[in-house]
Amino acid sequence: MILMLAGLALFVAIHLVSARRKMVGAANDMLGATTYRMIHGVLAAIALLMMAYGFGQWRAEGPVQLYDPPVGLRHLALLLMLIACIAAVAALVPSHIKAWLKFPFLVAIKTWALAHLISNGDAATVTLAVVILGWAVVLRIMAKRRNAPLPVAPAGWGGDLVAILGGVVLYAVLAFGLHPYIIGVPVMG
Repeated sequence: MILMLAGLALFVAIHLVSARRKMVGAANDMLGATTYRMIHGVLAAIALLMMAYGFGQWRAEGPVQLYDPPVGLRHLALLLMLIACIAAVAALVPSHIKAWLKFPFLVAIKTWALAHLISNGDAATVTLAVVILGWAVVLRIMAKRRNAPLPVAPAGWGGDLVAILGGVVLYAVLAFGLHPYIIGVPVMG
């Protein structure tokens, strides 16, 4: 539990710092942009590993069930995860989806958190999802306050097709490949 919480704290802290443009500018001036990005990336990777390993440890100790979600919500979570995957891919390509969502990666993160909150009631998952959801909400508020530039829809629809097909592929990889083997919990079946 402690390792996951420490990883969460590190992850949130470095991303909140990176959302503060003045702090990033000062770090870039002091360290250089490449060095700053490398340090940020290494710290983010360490935080993710701490969260993943700590999450596994916490669940292995015997999950503490806070609530038991109805089975129907697990089906809704599957749909929400497909939407989250499409939003995540849409963040990478110019598309109408990206323009409509404004901050599609944050939408993906918030949707991921909601899906996990409605389908899992164990303390480890709830803690992880609530902290990540709160972090994404704060980042969205910060982006709005600083008037971050919003994406513009392109003329064609090719980016939307890429976002949808890429999202379906990402969903399949996560649901059938990574989730059962990394998290240890099969998504379906």
